[in-house]
Amino acid sequence: MRNGREGDRGREAGEGSGETPAGNSSLNLEWRFNQTLRNVQGLLKGRTFPGKILLTRKSEPHNDPVSLEPSPELGRSYSENELGSSESINSGSEGSAQVSGDMINNTKLQKTKSSITFGEGSSPDVQRSISEGRSTDSARLTKFTKELSGQTVVLENLRELAWSGIPPYMRPNIWRLLLGYAPPNSDRREGVLARKRREYLECVSLYYDIPDSERSDDEITMLRQIAVDCPRTVPDVTFFQHALVQKSLERILYTWAIRHPASGYVQGINDLVTPFLIVFLSEHLSGNVEDWSISDLSPDKISNVEADCYWCLSKLLDGMQDHYTFAQPGIQRLVFKLKELVRRIDEPVSKHMEEQGLEFLQFAFRWFNCLLIREIPFHLVTRLWDTYLAEGDALPEFLVYIFASFLLTWSDALQKYDFQEMVMFLQHLPTHGWTHQELEMVLSRAYMWHAMFNSSPSHLAS
Repeated sequence: MRNGREGDRGREAGEGSGETPAGNSSLNLEWRFNQTLRNVQGLLKGRTFPGKILLTRKSEPHNDPVSLEPSPELGRSYSENELGSSESINSGSEGSAQVSGDMINNTKLQKTKSSITFGEGSSPDVQRSISEGRSTDSARLTKFTKELSGQTVVLENLRELAWSGIPPYMRPNIWRLLLGYAPPNSDRREGVLARKRREYLECVSLYYDIPDSERSDDEITMLRQIAVDCPRTVPDVTFFQHALVQKSLERILYTWAIRHPASGYVQGINDLVTPFLIVFLSEHLSGNVEDWSISDLSPDKISNVEADCYWCLSKLLDGMQDHYTFAQPGIQRLVFKLKELVRRIDEPVSKHMEEQGLEFLQFAFRWFNCLLIREIPFHLVTRLWDTYLAEGDALPEFLVYIFASFLLTWSDALQKYDFQEMVMFLQHLPTHGWTHQELEMVLSRAYMWHAMFNSSPSHLAS
């Protein structure tokens, strides 16, 4: 495949040949997923990628629809999945998807960045596949441990592993490394972190711990806006309503804004601090996040967590500065690319949205501004951010593919709605019951579409 258009032609040919199941949304979802796999086969043939896809043929010849039912393993609490249990981290998928053997027989798509395993059932093939996925857990843990135990961490190797999810207890250290906040050399790491934490305290003392009489009018206005936004941050997670948490959030945001005058504080940046807070607090607090109390920590530990959040936020936003400058041109550019990508992948839904007068800016601007934090259950955010941070400098462009995959999860539903119904639906997406399974499907599709389309010279030109 020399460019992404061959994939388009293959998909369009399938649509015109009557292969698309009609009248059944689960069958349509299966068809789209399998068609994506078929289109990408030629591109992946003979090439290797980090991770792997596990594909097995069902013992029965008939086609089963993609199963989005969570397995018992997915029903764990947030504390087990995100803060305590390394067992729940597999090579890329904490859930499962049934893929028709007839559609992908003899396909050998190895070493992609996501692992697709099968849901529990009576078939021995299915059970073997699950066992293989679980056995990969210990293998992945061994790989992570090996990468982190060396004198110098090879960041490219770490990124490949982290893309498919990081064991929760390793996440704080790995996030610091991926963002370039902690140095790869282990001998320098402790000293650098101590120095940066002291520097953060100096900044707080210089910019935040001063009377309003020493601030400009703009600074006072900005601080008041931050103080208003902090209580609105992740309102459905009680922990963030704690006064000490909100005060930490306020210090981080105000200090960052003062030191980045080109953008200053922009609403939405408050959401971007929350994954860092959860991850770095998890080094000191155990159990379910809803049971945490920041008052259990010493001032020194709180200060260290704040400093790590501040520097990691700075590193993250350094790679997308024009997302938060005046008029946020970076986000507007990516929204345009998202619209073009959706048109290439799913022309019917793109055409319907256009006919109804729905502009992508009306819903996707918030997605890019807050990096989907407001769109999915908060207990899935840190897993999503493993992939974000593993992408490194390429993250802004890859967000387009993630968000296209996210949007097209509801392609069938969107084509049935008028303008008002689409607006209401996209503002209140039915993700509250999502598990890691649905998120992994979104990331898998995003990676395959990126492999298919991004090599086209004229792809998504600005």
